[in-house]
Amino acid sequence: MLRIEVDPQDAVASRFAISPLIETMHAVWALAGRQEAGALRNWVARSREAYARLSETEPALRALAALHVPRYYGADVIAPPPTGVNVTFDDELKAMRATPPEPTHAEIARTLQNRQPPPEPIMRVLRDRNVVTMFADALEAVWHRIVAPEWPRFNAILERDVVQRAGQLATYGWRAALDDLNPRVRWRDGDATGGHIEITGSADGVHRLGGRGLLFLPSVFVPSAYTPSAYMHGIGAHLAWPYALIYPARGVAAAQGGANGLARLIGRTRTVILTELEVPATTTQLAARLGLSIGGTGDHIAALREAGLIAGVRTGRSVLYHRTPLGDSLANPSAHRP
Repeated sequence: MLRIEVDPQDAVASRFAISPLIETMHAVWALAGRQEAGALRNWVARSREAYARLSETEPALRALAALHVPRYYGADVIAPPPTGVNVTFDDELKAMRATPPEPTHAEIARTLQNRQPPPEPIMRVLRDRNVVTMFADALEAVWHRIVAPEWPRFNAILERDVVQRAGQLATYGWRAALDDLNPRVRWRDGDATGGHIEITGSADGVHRLGGRGLLFLPSVFVPSAYTPSAYMHGIGAHLAWPYALIYPARGVAAAQGGANGLARLIGRTRTVILTELEVPATTTQLAARLGLSIGGTGDHIAALREAGLIAGVRTGRSVLYHRTPLGDSLANPSAHRP
């Protein structure tokens, strides 16, 4: 069990970020069959042919996949932590390319420790002095050819998770933010000076944030059944990188249109929107998530709001919509039966 000790100032110092680069790396693991695809299994199945073609021209992809073993130490240096929610893939890739080869090879050696060595063609890539450049080129190819076309939809899911969970942390504290993050993550109250986070199924250890806070990184590719990845060690410690927790974002599963009866009553698109609003979202986020126009989505939102099925709360320049109790009972009737 991993224990992360938290001081009162850590809630203020903690932040949320979205990483196109880390999501691309997770996509590689899912496409290579090194990680379960979860709710994105249909997308992964459709994308595997394109990934197989890339693997023929980018041998570093096979090396990246070979380095990943769930619940084991991973080479943190491959994907530096993002700086915020609006960071671009190109900016992250530039930071990755600036990583020197020496610590990269040290991280790779640590990753392969006590494991059966990969086949020699993969080891040649991992030993190459230009391994960082090779990794970066491979991830760039996957991003442009496979991930980028779907990024508006993925990003909408990640953004709305960040908006809601960051609000919970700022308003209600650690317990509210971590309550439904993952069954293996629990908040434990301590004394007046703070408490700690427990992550079961992870590597054992005790770490203290010490006022630096925690970097939360939602992912559309991490299956909900997996233990969230905690980056608490490795090269990040030497470069003063923040401690980070990668967890499964809510709302990844595509809406299936709800019950047939509800779809016949209010229409398929409005049923899909009502189902999606199990997690609050803006009109723009819903449009990107569902592949609809913003104007059309706004019309459906207005109809659902007039019917009393959803309500909106203004946050800055946007309105965040959520289901009302009536909307909850229609979207998920089994949860409201006596």
